[in-house]
Amino acid sequence: MKTLLNLIWLVFAGFWLALGYLAAGVIMCLLVVTIPFGIAAFRMAIFALWPFGNVIVAKPHAGAGSALMNVLWFVLAGWWLALGHIATAIACALTIVGIPLALGNLKMLPVTCVPFGKDIVPVAALRPEMRVLYRA
Repeated sequence: MKTLLNLIWLVFAGFWLALGYLAAGVIMCLLVVTIPFGIAAFRMAIFALWPFGNVIVAKPHAGAGSALMNVLWFVLAGWWLALGHIATAIACALTIVGIPLALGNLKMLPVTCVPFGKDIVPVAALRPEMRVLYRA
């Protein structure tokens, strides 16, 4: 089921959202100071292509540096990428078939707004007791 959802997602939402993340990553990599932001954008572009079956988990040892980077990220890129996800979620939710895709867009909002201090991992890599919490 997740493969089917990922293929539908790729055609209707994932490709365009990944292009947005790639554009943000390229812009951020143009300046040496913002290269960490570009790397985060490239990581999220991959997640935007194939989100079903993956989850976002917090890194247990993320500290104040991640918080500062998240504030800067949100100001520089996070807010407009989040708007793209919200707009795509609304468009997908207009049809019954698109409701799972809309939920996929909303699932990506936390990592879109605050990507530092988070990892994107496959559900299969989680411990069995954690898989119950993160259904893909």
